[in-house]
Amino acid sequence: MQAIELKIEKRQFLKMLNQLNEKDRFEIYSELKKSLFLKRFNQLLESTLTNDLSMEDITNEVESVRKQRYEKGKQIL
Repeated sequence: MQAIELKIEKRQFLKMLNQLNEKDRFEIYSELKKSLFLKRFNQLLESTLTNDLSMEDITNEVESVRKQRYEKGKQIL
């Protein structure tokens, strides 16, 4: 298969996209969503990684919140 390179401006691309029928636009949307999900997920993971929290810190915080809720009578079952 021979590749063809096509250069168009973003505005032109959007105009062509809007001329497609709903089914074709949805297909393009689905492909974009799949290709961007992993990248966005990895960015989220990287932004939340920290060595400042241990499992003990997390457990202590959870127990503290549970205790506060219990004392207020707002335990969630």
